[in-house]
This record gives sequence, C-alpha cells and structure tokens, in this order.
Amino acid sequence: MRAFPERRQRFRDEPSGRRAPAGKGEALADWLDGRVGLFTMAKANLRKVFPDHWSFLIGEIALYTFVIIILTGVYLTLFFKPAMNEVVYDGRWTPLNGIRMSQAYESTLDISFDVRGGLLMRQVHHWAAIVFIASMLVHMMRTFFNGVFRKPREINWLSGAGLLILGMFDGFMGYSLPDDLLSGTGLRFMEGAILSIPIVGTYLSFFFFDGQFPGTAVVPRLFTVHVLLIPGIMLGLLALHMILLVYHKHTHHPGPGKKNMNIVGPPLWPVYVAKSGGFFFLVFAVTTLMSAIAQINPVWSYGPYRPDQVSTDAQPDWYMGYSEGLIRLMPGWEINLWGHTLVLGVLIPFLVFPTVLLVIWLYPFLEAWITGDRREHHLNERPRNAPTRTAFGAAWIALYAVLLAGGGNDLIATHFQLSINAITWACRIGFFVVPVVVFVITKRICLGLQHKDRQKLLHGRETGIIQRLPHGEYVEVHEPLSPGEKYTLTAYEQYLPLELPPSVDEAGVARKLSFKERLRVLLSRSYFGRDGQVAKVTEEQVAEHEGHGAEEAEERAEEPQRP
Repeated sequence: MRAFPERRQRFRDEPSGRRAPAGKGEALADWLDGRVGLFTMAKANLRKVFPDHWSFLIGEIALYTFVIIILTGVYLTLFFKPAMNEVVYDGRWTPLNGIRMSQAYESTLDISFDVRGGLLMRQVHHWAAIVFIASMLVHMMRTFFNGVFRKPREINWLSGAGLLILGMFDGFMGYSLPDDLLSGTGLRFMEGAILSIPIVGTYLSFFFFDGQFPGTAVVPRLFTVHVLLIPGIMLGLLALHMILLVYHKHTHHPGPGKKNMNIVGPPLWPVYVAKSGGFFFLVFAVTTLMSAIAQINPVWSYGPYRPDQVSTDAQPDWYMGYSEGLIRLMPGWEINLWGHTLVLGVLIPFLVFPTVLLVIWLYPFLEAWITGDRREHHLNERPRNAPTRTAFGAAWIALYAVLLAGGGNDLIATHFQLSINAITWACRIGFFVVPVVVFVITKRICLGLQHKDRQKLLHGRETGIIQRLPHGEYVEVHEPLSPGEKYTLTAYEQYLPLELPPSVDEAGVARKLSFKERLRVLLSRSYFGRDGQVAKVTEEQVAEHEGHGAEEAEERAEEPQRP
C-alpha cells in the first residue's frame, strides 16, 4: 500500500466519466499547495471576520496611501539625482536659466517639467505622504479613545506609534531632498537643533553634514535614509502590525451580540475583500484628484538653496509644524558658563519635541499600571465611559494645535492683520492653559454623557410627547429602551478606586508606603473615584425602576379626573 495515495482528479468528462487531465494553472496550484500548504492556509484565513464600521477604514487609508507612496517613490527614484555638485540650469523653466544650483535641484525641475507625468507623480507622492501621516494620527487617536491599546495589543500600539514617528521623519527628509530654498531652510532649522546639544552638538553636526553646513553630502545621505533605511524599518513594523492584527483579530464596538471574546461582522472573502479592493482604488483616485487640482511644494517658485536667504512663508508640512512652534514660542534664553554658551531657546524645544510624542506613546503602560488589569480586552470602550483618558487625549490634541498655530504665527499675523507678538504671547500662555482647560471641559462633558445614559436607562428615551394626566399634571412620555440599546449602554466595566492600606499592620507596626504606591492610589482615585466616573446602573436598578414606573402609571390612571 502506498504511503501517499495518488490525489483524486477534481474534474471528470461528463459523457464518459473519465478523469480529465489537470490544466497548467491547476497543476501549478497543486504543486505549490503540496509544498507550502497555500490552499490550506488560505482556507483557514479567508473566513476571518472583520467588523463592519466606518472607523476601521481610517487604518486602511493609512495602509493604502503607504502603498501609493512606495509606487510613486519608485517612479521618482528613476529620475532623481541625489547629488550636490553645482551645475548651471538650462531647462524648460526659463526664469531659472543660467542660475547655479545643485544637481538634485536640477533633477527635481527636470522631473517637474521634462519627465512625462513627473509633476503629477511628485504631487501624488507628496499628497499621499501628508494623508498617510494624517490618517495614521487619526487612526492612533481612534485607537486611544476606544481603549484598543489594552492587553493584548500593547505591541501593536507601539508598532503603530513607531510607524507614525518614522513617517514624520521620513516625510521631513523627503521634502528636504530637492535642495530648494524651502527645504534648505528646514535643514538649517535641524542644524540649529543639533548644535544646541551640549558638548557633542558640534561633532554631531559635522558628522551629519560631513563638515560645515550645508556641505556636499547631506542630500545623498538623506536620500539613502529616505529611500532605504526608514522605509525598510517601516515595512518591518507594518508587517509586525498586520501579523498581530490577524493574530489578535479586530476589536469591535459594543452592541447586541458583541462580546469580549467574539467578533461580529462580514468574512474576509468575498465581502471584505471586495469592499477593501474598491476602497483602495477610491483612495488612489481621491489622492490623484487632489494632486491634479491642488498644487503643493512648487520648488520652481522658491529657487535653489542659498545659506544667506530664507523663502517667504517658509513653513514645514503640518506634521512637523509643532516642532517649529516650539522654537518660535520659546524665548531666546542663553546661559554662558566657562566660556561656553548653552542655547536654551533651542535646547528646551529640542527636548520637549520627543516628550510630546512619548507622552501619548507610553500612556497605555501608565493606565495599565494604575488599573492593574491583566485581562484581555477585545471590546472597545465608548470614550464617555473613560472620562479621564478621553480628557487626556483631548488635552494632548489641544497642545498639538496650539504649537501648530505657534509655528504659523507669521501667516496668522499677515492673513488676519494681527500683531505677531500678540499671537506669540497668546500661544505661550495657551501652551500651559489650553490643555488644562480642554482637559476639564472634556471630562465634564464625558461625565454629563454618563449621567444622560444613566437617566436613559432608568427612565427611557424622551419622546417629546407631553401628556396631561387626569388630575391635571403634565408629564413627558418616555419610551422604554430596547434590549439591544440597554446592552450597548451597559456593556462596559468600571474599575473601583484603589485604597491605601491601614497605617499600621497586624502587629501594630507603622507601614512604610513608598511614593510610587501613594501616587498609584492618588491617580486611581482621580480616574475611578466619585469625581472620575458616574456609577454604572445595575440590572437590578433598571428592573426596580421599571417596576416602580409601571406602578406610578397605574396609580395616575386610576386617580379621578378633577372637574
């Protein structure tokens, strides 16, 4: 008897019933399946369920724009020359004819005016990068507000945040490659930040620029990092992100039939594949349309970079605008010690810049330490049910917006005819005040929405119908909620605030509590104490109130009508 019996043929000739020989495509598929188990693996994964909610499309926008960036970037790489040797321009853009410039800037002009479709590709590449980072940030904040970062998705959160940060730096390097006046101003900005580092700043600047700024090596080095190093790391993080996503599966929003250990939605094949494929072409089409009608980064208007000039309205892309806002808002403080100058006006923003990102990046571990919760969570939280977390995220966004406005203080001043000093001081004050105000307001809104949900569960939905009772009293008719609505409003858990242990132990010896333990209890009370959340309605309270409401309605109906 054979150890491996011969495979049965899939098709037979209908008239004779004889087995028909397999076609070339089927034979190749069988060959692959016998060696890598492709069909077996596909059969197990094609029925995976994906939640059907629009918010999950934000992550797909980030994925698809990244694909667009790769495709257009490969095309542009074929024509771009990352060299800084000086040439004299003699091309189609006649206003710059006879002007000395770097070969990188010349090749950028050639791509824009001589390469067929080159300008459109440049525009698509730049717009896709902006949408990519914007969609990643929105996707990250959606994940944050829904509490998706909880166990077991901490690594996915870190990989997603790493993709966002790497995308920001890769975008900065990308628009620095043309070596025009705007990108050169951005590089000078970066050089100043590097030089502000005590002791080693000068050495780092010489290493990065291979000598004095701007040198002749920065564009080739940026090109290598922009095209190979950072995209390679991002591809690795993206692969890790997608593998963990498939392994842990999606979370889903609370609702009827949706629990912590199940997923409700359409399968991957054929429903989700069809939707996802159509959505990819839609994203590509919208990005191309934006690139065709909205001009971005017209390098020919700025001219080649010269260290003694700065372009008018020099602004980085929006995702790096907050870094410039830090520089513009910081006073020009300096400290002279032992013959050395410490430029605090640049050093402090240089230190605050990564801190702003790390605060939101490492927040999940702070919340896990406060709650001590080690369970798996696959059901999203409504933002209102986590008031402190939601307020923290809103305050972070408000801080980012203040710094972004500070980075464009000159444009705000010229467009609205305001004093640039007044705008700068308003942003300086707002840096400390606005996040606190937004935190307090957001938390109060969340608590108010929790009160509203509580009243809705106990009294039902307001119908707007006013009814006069037999004894003359006017009351509003409330409609009871459906079981599905009740489940949605109650499908979450509330943590109890931690309490400090007794001041003395069983032996009567005074306890020594560390600062870490006291801080954890304090934060737990602020998160889950009386001022941090509204007590969740229990099923017994809902049943008791419904019974009480029915008895009151019967009593009112039995009362005699007044003459």
